[in-house]
Amino acid sequence: MFLTISTTGDPERPATDLGFLLHKHPGKAQAFSTSYGTAHVLYPEADAERCTAALLLEVDAVALVRRGRGKGRGGAPDAALAQYVNDRPYAASSLLAVALSAVFSSAMRGVCKARPELPGQPLPLRIEVPALPARGGPALVGRLFEPLGWTVTAEPVPLDTEFPQWGDSRYVRLVLEADTLTLAGALRHLYVLLPVLDDAKHYWVAPDEVDKLLRAGEGWLPGHPEQKLITSRYLTRRWSLTREAMERLELVRLAEADDSEVEEIDNAVGEETESEEKPTPLAVRRRDAIVAALRASGATRVLDLGCGQGQLVQELLRNPAFTEIVGLDVSMRALTIASRRLKLDRMGERQASRVRLLQGSLSYTDKRLKGYDAAVLSEVIEHLDLPRLPALEYAVFGTARPRTVLVTTPNVEYNVRWETLPAGHVRHGDHRFEWTREEFRAWAAEVAERHGYDVEFVPVGPDDPEVGPPTQMAVFVTEDVKDEKKEAKAA
Repeated sequence: MFLTISTTGDPERPATDLGFLLHKHPGKAQAFSTSYGTAHVLYPEADAERCTAALLLEVDAVALVRRGRGKGRGGAPDAALAQYVNDRPYAASSLLAVALSAVFSSAMRGVCKARPELPGQPLPLRIEVPALPARGGPALVGRLFEPLGWTVTAEPVPLDTEFPQWGDSRYVRLVLEADTLTLAGALRHLYVLLPVLDDAKHYWVAPDEVDKLLRAGEGWLPGHPEQKLITSRYLTRRWSLTREAMERLELVRLAEADDSEVEEIDNAVGEETESEEKPTPLAVRRRDAIVAALRASGATRVLDLGCGQGQLVQELLRNPAFTEIVGLDVSMRALTIASRRLKLDRMGERQASRVRLLQGSLSYTDKRLKGYDAAVLSEVIEHLDLPRLPALEYAVFGTARPRTVLVTTPNVEYNVRWETLPAGHVRHGDHRFEWTREEFRAWAAEVAERHGYDVEFVPVGPDDPEVGPPTQMAVFVTEDVKDEKKEAKAA
């Protein structure tokens, strides 16, 4: 995946000023890591008369498939073979747009600390993209770029030069030339229009994409004749986001026509009525759900297995119903942080008698864990390699055998709803796996059957009708607890 940016100059205004604008020295070849490979920046030519900067994006095609989980987003189209045989590593797309934003972020914002006067000056620019998917053909390429001041050359790429009768592919070789545009404006045009022409994105389009579109489209998108098509394609035809973007663009257009600020136009509702409560963080909801389940079970002596930095232990200590709380973790560093969080060294004697922090591994049986009412495995199992889960299962359900066990783990189906999570990525770098609801329920049912527990499932967080909740919780109870509950209901 390749793109070049060229400019010309003279001794008074050398072309090598392009290096200042891009914040990349013409005398160096630099490499930058991205989520899907490596971006290289180099200068094939750099003198006072002409300077060319090249961006080469080297995509790891296999990683693209693995992270995309074969579902289209993340680079894998529909069929299984097409996951590995596709144009993603070679043709300009949202991958290249994101690389432009990451590598040339200062240039895109129009910032140059070394030469503050440069970003506002128009430059003679020539941009070349050898392989650009153009769903709509060369005519659409012209309709998108020409209103922005570009002279456009979009040459169709034949399917096979040896067989001209096969016709042209959907790709073009793009050349853009302009004398009156700033580099920042040019980069913003590319950032928006490359994925628009490809009509696809390699990541889940979340609500914050509207803000990205409006930032990159500032000054040119509100008046563009293809505004509706650009907005719809950029937001992958998500109608709710497209509608929001179009409404905000109309406000911008009205404000410009009235020579006023958007805030002056959009003033129908006073500020005092616009305040909304901030959503409760998922971690807080998870702890609340755990505490509620523990209280419903009647547990007083509780194990927090894999307690980490002690957030749940701290929450349990606030509730006097829990008379003995044990936090166990394999990491001494985590236990040290937990100790500081709980202020164990300054805790009163009565409160200190309710809590203990222990080092231990859940891969081994531990007699210290026997005899407790309940155990919590909150966001723990996904940090273990799958072959080690049976050892944890035996240590907790087979040997320690508390009357109630709570297990929470991420629901991978919900990941598409996270605004900042690239498609196919797990939520934490240390997660060895993340399960669907069906996978988690199947595992929990097998564990319950093997060890004489009954299991129920509780959603944690907003329960999306399509993809379920962000966190899934299994509540295991021994059969004697189940019988006690039945007797209590009957009475």
